[in-house]
Amino acid sequence: MAVEHKAYARVGFLGNPSDVYLGRTMSFSVANFWASVQLRPSDQLLIQPNPTHDLVSFHSIHHLVHRLDTEGYYGGVRLLMAICKVFYKHCQDKNIELNKPNFTLSYDTNIPRQTGLSGSSAIVCAALNCLLDFYNVRHLIKVEIRPNLILNAEKELGIVAGLQDRVVQVYGGLVYMDFSKENMDKLGHGIYIPMDVNLLPPLFLIYAENPSDSGKVHSTVRQRWLDGDEFIISSMNEVAGLAEKGKTVLLEKNYKELVNIMNRNFDLRRQMFGDKALGALNIKMVEVARSVGAAAKFTGSGGAVVAFCPEGPTQVSLLESACKEAGFTLQKISVVPSFLSEEESKSLITY
Repeated sequence: MAVEHKAYARVGFLGNPSDVYLGRTMSFSVANFWASVQLRPSDQLLIQPNPTHDLVSFHSIHHLVHRLDTEGYYGGVRLLMAICKVFYKHCQDKNIELNKPNFTLSYDTNIPRQTGLSGSSAIVCAALNCLLDFYNVRHLIKVEIRPNLILNAEKELGIVAGLQDRVVQVYGGLVYMDFSKENMDKLGHGIYIPMDVNLLPPLFLIYAENPSDSGKVHSTVRQRWLDGDEFIISSMNEVAGLAEKGKTVLLEKNYKELVNIMNRNFDLRRQMFGDKALGALNIKMVEVARSVGAAAKFTGSGGAVVAFCPEGPTQVSLLESACKEAGFTLQKISVVPSFLSEEESKSLITY
């Protein structure tokens, strides 16, 4: 029988990008956008290209070049192939038998490209869920380990990223994460704490139709951090601390202080990475939100912004007008509740 799963876009709410630097983050899943993967038994193992996202037929050479300039060279087929490989090797290493016939994998997604909403990892996460259910091995692979498998599949393809996106896409809902070296070395993963999504105030997503490539943002800072640059290390530690502060602020529903934390998160990122790495369009999205008094920061490494209007509907209306004038899309965020099963929730390590 066919198996189908969705995985949702995510917003890196606080602490990003410190997950790549042994820090702490808080993220949540967004119901507005998702990727879906279907697995059905078949005679041959087939990875089926998506007619939109794996386009190989073009109207003209102009169409081909425009497509590559705006969408890049790669669709989802390589992602599906990579998670199949990583899943198979993990099961081999753990002596998990995979006694099933062949299958066909197909996918679709409505997550806007290059918006820092984790579109690639959503496809991989949905595919992993299909494989877990098709082979009936979900109970044999711990929830905490699954984000590692997703990240490893992306590493196969040279994608540079951290664990936070994969964690929240596996768990769903709102998740606080601690990636300290002690935890990573001892456990092989971070400490992941699901939180009540109702703690979040109304939030909004701002994104551009043609954003800059979010994959370029980490480049120089990563090397400086590895080289022991004191400014980068201290700044990244402060960014990580904002996630911890944010956890307390949300529990207390101190939304006035949340404004300061969100803005500080972006300001620290800007100081570390510089305007050239962040991109003028990405910075403009934040500035448009702040021009009406909203708090704003990147959802990931660029391409989209999460905004909070502490003054309510009147301020939201001002934000709508400002975004429209600037040519940006504004959407109210709908947060996905945790979709871990009761059994999976009980199996989580508690701290």
